Amino acid sequence: MTDTHQAITEDQWQRAKLIWDYHQMGHDVAPVDVAIGLGSHDLGVAAASADLYRTGLFPVLVFTGGNSPTTQARFPRGEAVHFREHALELGVPDHAILVEPNAANTGQNITLTRDLLAANGITPKTVLLVSKPYMERRSFATARKLWPEVEVLCASEPLELDDYIKSIGDEKLVLDMLVGDLQRVMEYPKLGFAIAQDVPEEVRAAYESLIRDGFTSRLIDS
Repeated sequence: MTDTHQAITEDQWQRAKLIWDYHQMGHDVAPVDVAIGLGSHDLGVAAASADLYRTGLFPVLVFTGGNSPTTQARFPRGEAVHFREHALELGVPDHAILVEPNAANTGQNITLTRDLLAANGITPKTVLLVSKPYMERRSFATARKLWPEVEVLCASEPLELDDYIKSIGDEKLVLDMLVGDLQRVMEYPKLGFAIAQDVPEEVRAAYESLIRDGFTSRLIDS
């Protein structure tokens, strides 16, 4: 564990685990027309997408994402471009990958990917969204709002919170991101960005408690 982990109390850890579990949709992955790897700071999305491709679940894989302040240094050529390169290294053939290099948020990930697929003559009925583990629910809610005609499944790297934190290397940051994504799950439906999701009371209480404890760097003005 990192030094940051030692600064997190057991109670905070348990509250974070509640939120982590809530963010994951628990979908049974099935064959789909297209998979979409959502750009982020986490190259594990590309690895998970490649693993799923190799199981034969889909014939087409789209990586979507430009840059953000948190990814510019790590992925200077853009998230989707780097994700594609990583997937190629992991054995996904070039002919199976499309790249959408401009999206700056999750809504654009969905709408620009839909447009890219249409331009390539692909109108899917089923899609698999591959994201960071704590982004499954928000990506699902966004896609259901902006692309209601498709059936949406979600997947991510099969990691527990402990292992995910080790992969990122910054426990405080991960807890901040868990809190920030939950805020978006709750607030974005009011802005027309996503469908509403039921938030259990214990999850909401964990969220409010972690905010009081200062896990706030990823919150948006609301």
